[in-house]
Amino acid sequence: MNLRIPGPTPLPENVLKIMSKQMINHRGVEFGQILNSVTANLKAMFQTKNDVFLYTTSGTGGLEAAVVNTLSPGDKVLAVVTGVFGERFAQIAEAYGADVTRLVFKFGNGADPDKVKQSLDDDPSIKTVLVTHNETSTGVTNDLEALAAVVKKYDKLLLVDAISSLGCIDLRVDDWNCDVVVTGSQKGWMAPPGVAMLSFSAKAWEAVEKSKMPNFYFDVKKAKSSLEKGQTPWTPGISTFYALYVALNGMVKEGLDSVFARHIKMAQKTRGGLKAMGLTLFADPIYASDTITSVKVTGGLDAIKLLKILLEEHDTIIAGGQANLIGKILRVGHLGCVVESEIDAVLDALRQALPKAGFKT
Repeated sequence: MNLRIPGPTPLPENVLKIMSKQMINHRGVEFGQILNSVTANLKAMFQTKNDVFLYTTSGTGGLEAAVVNTLSPGDKVLAVVTGVFGERFAQIAEAYGADVTRLVFKFGNGADPDKVKQSLDDDPSIKTVLVTHNETSTGVTNDLEALAAVVKKYDKLLLVDAISSLGCIDLRVDDWNCDVVVTGSQKGWMAPPGVAMLSFSAKAWEAVEKSKMPNFYFDVKKAKSSLEKGQTPWTPGISTFYALYVALNGMVKEGLDSVFARHIKMAQKTRGGLKAMGLTLFADPIYASDTITSVKVTGGLDAIKLLKILLEEHDTIIAGGQANLIGKILRVGHLGCVVESEIDAVLDALRQALPKAGFKT
């Protein structure tokens, strides 16, 4: 199976192998060593000296943890929305009573820092800004460095959804002054779904102390107290921790620059191959993601039929569009454990399947 979606991503053989390891005492020394190693390696990959915590939950659970630990009901929040997942972040904050203003950009485009600045000028009472670094629903990577510079100029709290960017795309948590950054195990980290990882800055901890949001499972104070003992507050997904331990050791050995370069190479190969077939890319080239490529459904193409042909005739899975982009775009993932031959294979499958699905250049 050639799984080319934005996550879950395929797992390396050594990760698959370690996951068959027997369970251990999650309150014992061995698990503590794994947790401490994973946490230290994550700090290196986050490019941060801030606290990093792991929760047994999905990426969405990680976003909820960011919200419930730093906000209070009624807080003014600016949500920068460039796709489905930016909207989800806004909905989570609203569910807990935050007063959310959405700054929505045309899907396929990146967020304009000047418009974020204007929004903060228009409403000085805004306390927190939500940004999705890499929007997999549209294939866009926002210029987080520029957006963060604006947010920090106004001394606002910055919460970042980096679920599909960290571990693939350069994100300098400390240099860019990101306060809470969230990622998930099933993306570029080459591990199964089930663990969210979050960093908290000193400013984020100040917000934690003031937060009046209800929380229990996601209480970061409990996570911090437990980590000091080499534990998690609640029963962890041990097999996923095994996987992260092995995958992270490999990524640290490879080196950050090499990881980023690998993803750039895979993205360029994918985009070039798709354009050569006569397909039109959806995302603004300036903001095109290095983890997922989106293409427009044009030329009489039946997107649903194409996905069916790819699966049944080529054992290949790519993603369709989401929300109002269903039937309008297709998405090819190239993050995590992926090599050139797998990109070649998906491109070859598309060349054969596109005419059968009605596509004409």
